[in-house]
Amino acid sequence: MRAIPDQSGRVAMVTGANSGIGYVTARELARRRAQVVLACRDPERGRAALARIRSEVPDARLELRQVDLGCLSSIRAFAAGLDHGRLDLLINNAGVAMVPYSRTADGFESQFGINHLGTFALTGLLLPHLLAAPDPRVVTVSSEGQRFARFDLGNLNAERAYRTAFAYVQSKRAKLYFAMELQRRADAADLKLRSMAVAPGLTRTKVLTGGANSGRGRLYTTITRLLMRVAFRPTPEGAKTSLYAATTPDLPGGSYIVPDGLLQLRGEPTHRTRERAIHDTDTANRLWQLSELLTGVTYELSATPTRQP
Repeated sequence: MRAIPDQSGRVAMVTGANSGIGYVTARELARRRAQVVLACRDPERGRAALARIRSEVPDARLELRQVDLGCLSSIRAFAAGLDHGRLDLLINNAGVAMVPYSRTADGFESQFGINHLGTFALTGLLLPHLLAAPDPRVVTVSSEGQRFARFDLGNLNAERAYRTAFAYVQSKRAKLYFAMELQRRADAADLKLRSMAVAPGLTRTKVLTGGANSGRGRLYTTITRLLMRVAFRPTPEGAKTSLYAATTPDLPGGSYIVPDGLLQLRGEPTHRTRERAIHDTDTANRLWQLSELLTGVTYELSATPTRQP
């Protein structure tokens, strides 16, 4: 892990912090003295993660909060209950990958609903806390797989058909569009908010074998675990891009951080600018409008509120 600057005085939130990349990200921010909110769907696994980080970082300043990105009422309750005056850093890490067809509590296709709409709604509802910070930053975890998405605004919610891999990479492309459009809108409103997106590269986590994927059978689990053991990197390697985007002092808003190796699958973090989706302002704007309509969350980016300690 590269040298991460001291994070003393920063309040950070990491979604999906109970395992995988989110866990490592939360732990390393806490190790550098940030106050870290672990935003997790499962309270039991969240408590286990909290205890584990405290065993590894005894002086960690941690807090556990429950939120389900697949349920808009849960997201609203979570945001309404947040009692921090400000939020310096939000890392939108939580998500699902390659899951069988299902719908969220609000009727959205699960990969689109959780990965993109849940992230969109949560960020928008936390915006007052972010804008109360002197130098707020939002890091959204996309995927190297988004490069292969054939983005179809008319089939984001499996209106016509559902193909697992297609829906996954499309949801991750949506997260990249979201991060870039958030920066454009913050710039237009002359706000200091910095929004970045990252791709972690191939990383060993439980996202392909746990949760909704845990019931896909022994053959699927065996093959997937073997593939991850052979071709995927250890989890701390996958967290590098998130930590780089979260803590590099002079990194500009609108950055897209990916591994510098072949096909963005492994390597050290680098700033990628030659990505078509980054510059596709029309699709990003249309997706933003659709997301506001579906979630009922409208971003208030017209003025900067009073800073809070």
